[in-house]
Amino acid sequence: MSKVCEICGKHPVAGRSVSHSHRVSIRKFRPNIQRVYVVVNGQRRKMNVCTSCLKSGKVARS
Repeated sequence: MSKVCEICGKHPVAGRSVSHSHRVSIRKFRPNIQRVYVVVNGQRRKMNVCTSCLKSGKVARS
């Protein structure tokens, strides 16, 4: 499944995980993407949408 929000374009970004002893390892920050049915132009279709877009009301679920 795609890890990109089709509404806002949010996608995984790389970062560093730093331990207490300051050992560094690479990690990824992944958005919470859900595959939901959405109403687009009066039609029902499945889209990959992040939970922040769902919560803010940027899409109308069906």
